Amino acid sequence: MKLLATGRLIFAALAVLSLLAAPAHAGARVRIGVLKLSSAAPLFLAKERGYFEQEGLDADLKFFDAAVPIAVAAVSGDIDVGFTGFTAAFYNLAGKGGLKVIAGTAREAPTFQNTAYVASKRAHEAGLKTLADLPGHSVGITQVGSTFHYSLGLLADKLKFDIASVKVVPLQSLPNVTAAIKGGTLDAALTAATTITPVVASGDAVVLGWVGDETPWMLGCVVASTSVIEKQRKTIEKVLAAYRRGAEDYTNVLLKRDADGKSARSAEGDAMLAVIARYTGQQAEQLRVALSVVDPALDTADIARQVAWFKRQKMIDADVDAAKIVDTSFVPDHPTNLK
Repeated sequence: MKLLATGRLIFAALAVLSLLAAPAHAGARVRIGVLKLSSAAPLFLAKERGYFEQEGLDADLKFFDAAVPIAVAAVSGDIDVGFTGFTAAFYNLAGKGGLKVIAGTAREAPTFQNTAYVASKRAHEAGLKTLADLPGHSVGITQVGSTFHYSLGLLADKLKFDIASVKVVPLQSLPNVTAAIKGGTLDAALTAATTITPVVASGDAVVLGWVGDETPWMLGCVVASTSVIEKQRKTIEKVLAAYRRGAEDYTNVLLKRDADGKSARSAEGDAMLAVIARYTGQQAEQLRVALSVVDPALDTADIARQVAWFKRQKMIDADVDAAKIVDTSFVPDHPTNLK
């Protein structure tokens, strides 16, 4: 009997010790789909700074190689919340129901050099000097219906040229676009500043302009399935609360400008860039030159404009309704155009 009692005491003691050894902030697990891009920086900062833990969440960041699979994973239930981009494929998926846009992420904004229009050295020397010269030239993008494609469409509308006058060349990836520009097989391209900057520095490409300066727009969003919204609303609210805190830190430190309008450097900013670099696999200095505005607020008017443009290009179904794919109950709604 004494041995039995002693055994029970030992078992109880071990149980207490195991509880004490458990993580203090385990929290409820939430699966978040994300790309390894600087536009997801607020999420990375929120994770590192413990903002999710403070909301009682264990944030499991699941990385994807492209935007559309994130939306697919949200619909299928493989993730709870997704941070993705607006594309034709996304709108076709969301238009079928079951998926809602609940917040904003990256935006193209004036003075922020996120996406560049570039000319190859060969084409520039042959006369491609300005954006108005693009008609009649080949322009590389990643995919038909991508954010780059839409940005080109916005520019065509602004400068009043027919987008059909440009030979759009989809090359499937940013490295492929960069290689084509460097090799001179493309006349021009819309591409990410982080990947094209080295080519510009070498003299093999010339920047013709920046999307944010020409046509500001909301290019990223947070999504969740209607099922998750109904069943886990409190969890989503907590995710967005942590994300907003990360976005505020990111904006207040990394997007701060000095008296000359240049990016203001600081020790805290350098530490933030080191965190972002670790998550994205890019160099901190490479990230510094291409930081984008990230705003959790929505822009329903801009989403409606995007849907209308994709419909005109016959890239999305005619029955896609912009109003039905947005849930405005989580964050405020205000326009993206910062000019």
